[in-house]
Amino acid sequence: MRIILLTLLGAGIVLAQTPADLKFEVASIHPSQPTPDRVDLGYHIDGAQVRIVSVPMRDYIARAYRLKPYQVTGPDWITSERFDLNAKIPEGSSPDHIAEMLQSLLAERFQIKVHHDQKELPVYALIVGKPPLKIQESKADPPAPDAPAPAKGAVNVAAQGSAAGVSVNLGNGSYYTFANNKLEVHKFSMDMLARQLERYTDRPIVDITGLTGVYDLSVTVTQEDAQVMMIRAAVNAGMTLAPQVIQYMDNGSIASLLDGFQQLGLKLDTRKMPMDLLVVDRLSKTPSEN
Repeated sequence: MRIILLTLLGAGIVLAQTPADLKFEVASIHPSQPTPDRVDLGYHIDGAQVRIVSVPMRDYIARAYRLKPYQVTGPDWITSERFDLNAKIPEGSSPDHIAEMLQSLLAERFQIKVHHDQKELPVYALIVGKPPLKIQESKADPPAPDAPAPAKGAVNVAAQGSAAGVSVNLGNGSYYTFANNKLEVHKFSMDMLARQLERYTDRPIVDITGLTGVYDLSVTVTQEDAQVMMIRAAVNAGMTLAPQVIQYMDNGSIASLLDGFQQLGLKLDTRKMPMDLLVVDRLSKTPSEN
């Protein structure tokens, strides 16, 4: 079986409007060129330069409106169509306003229209289970010799995935790998863990542990569950898979993952919770000319 893996209110119509000055100085966005055997993606922000590589449209929208990808609903293609962005932040602007600049970009180049909604959805609540808690707080990484200090607001996130597994580097020493039936996490907050782990599960994960540190942990799952998780990640990334592969996922489980977390003193508890959603009413599939 060959799987390519990518491993990120009230109602009423809302036009995507932002203040006129919260726009990129220049921006080029175009469809990504697919690669046959793997997926590489990344967010890179350094000084005034913004580069986003091979990211699904749903993730652009989520980032623009400061939401998680599962909170965005719209046409099917927003999960499968990927785009590359090269942009420059205007002088005097802050990287903190990149979300609003992305909103302006979506409005101008893709004519986006959205509205907000709220629904009760099934979730996994990430909670502290039975004591003792068996996860280790991360030790501070020693600074690299003569390494320059990162620019304020710099972001360097990179992910690589294939049928063999996935590796995601979130910057600042935070990363995880999922390969050989093992999930290994370094320097993650519980919220980061929930956001990354939900790509491999059948529902969103909400962190309500109350834990405020950053941690290292490792969970081993069965080969069958690992395969189900990798297929789920591919589906959540918008990839088109054969019907028999989807059926295998639907008939599978992640029981060993749930058991592994319980052994660490954590628990993924099934619940229903109200969720804020952003519904895409209109969105051009082809951006207007750069």
